[in-house]
Amino acid sequence: MRHVSAYLIAIAVAWIVAQGAKLLIESVRKQGPINYKNLYSSGDMPSSHTAAVIALLTVIGLKNGIDSAVFGIATLFAAIVMYDAVMVRRSSGEQGAAIQALIKEQKSKVRVPRSAKGHEPLEVAVGALVGITVGLFSFFVTR
Repeated sequence: MRHVSAYLIAIAVAWIVAQGAKLLIESVRKQGPINYKNLYSSGDMPSSHTAAVIALLTVIGLKNGIDSAVFGIATLFAAIVMYDAVMVRRSSGEQGAAIQALIKEQKSKVRVPRSAKGHEPLEVAVGALVGITVGLFSFFVTR
């Protein structure tokens, strides 16, 4: 598997693992059948965006070193993604839910907009753990 990029494998596998975990966790939480819509929805446990960027960051650190310029760039990229998930998208999701509630409460004929969800800090932390694990796996499998 030397010819396959550990970087791309890490990103893809982390995303798939995190999205698959969302399906299972949500199914257990709601004690019902799996809702496949969750395969492409935002929010919930764990953060797949975080898993993907941390998996990439892990592989970059192992292959290029933590003192490389690309590791610094990847660290900044990961920090922005995680900050956005917890602070920006979570806030806009909460605002969207409040707007939806007001529209319903007022019995307005306004179309209720979709509200994208961000993440709780724990969801991002678990996404980071998934990313580190997948990044390590990808690095060692492709050596």
